[in-house]
Amino acid sequence: MYDAHPQMMMQRARGRALVALGPDGRGSLGLRDLAQAGSAKAFLPSIHAPVPEVVFLNTSGGLTGGDDLEFRLDLGAGARAVATTQTAERAYASGGGRAAMRVMMQVGAGGRLDWLPQETILYQGSGLARLTRVDLAPDARLLMAEMVVLGRAAMGETVTDLAFSDRREVWRAGRPVWVEPFALDTPALRPSAALLQGARAFATLALVVPGAEAAVAALRALTLPDVSFAVSGWDGRLILRAHAADGLPLKRGLAAILKILRQGAPLPRVWQI
Repeated sequence: MYDAHPQMMMQRARGRALVALGPDGRGSLGLRDLAQAGSAKAFLPSIHAPVPEVVFLNTSGGLTGGDDLEFRLDLGAGARAVATTQTAERAYASGGGRAAMRVMMQVGAGGRLDWLPQETILYQGSGLARLTRVDLAPDARLLMAEMVVLGRAAMGETVTDLAFSDRREVWRAGRPVWVEPFALDTPALRPSAALLQGARAFATLALVVPGAEAAVAALRALTLPDVSFAVSGWDGRLILRAHAADGLPLKRGLAAILKILRQGAPLPRVWQI
């Protein structure tokens, strides 16, 4: 029988991007591997700085239910890099299911990674499941900062319906040193003192390096306009959480925090503040 209403098959975005950096045999840092497929891209812009930047990009313009995106970065022994995203990642309204995103990074002996992606914006009705995992050598260093914004304030959008899960894992020498599962769904968006208290933007920052807790005092002394934050440190880990009424003041506050932790090093050039 003729079906007057056939089920429509929606096209889904798929993307994989890999960058590997390491010694080139002449005492310098070189590009060891670069692979790109689908909507995921990566590039290394020319910058006048001793530490290279790796910029990941999702050319599909955003994520919706059923999309699948993966970024990978491998830093060999002694390699240092700042990794970021070209622009904010957007999770659009989902027609069904969640988008999947994975960020998988490895840092070799003596290596140093600053993972500083731009914010993720969750639209009304969006669905996103994200995993970020970093594997560190025994003496490697990691600084990571991730920011989430609920809706588009300039468009008057108030997010009341979404499904977001965000799992972060940091491993050192094959053992977990920080594992944090996070979930935000529709019931959790209701005003509550135990949750976001009406904040539209929130961020998590982690510094994993021996002696990280020594930076706690300097951060607690900060005064950040329109941003609430708290920081703790123990056993080579520093964790900071912050929230604000909108994304711009939070991003500016995060920039001030990073300036201290990165000893004045400039933010990635693609950052938009």
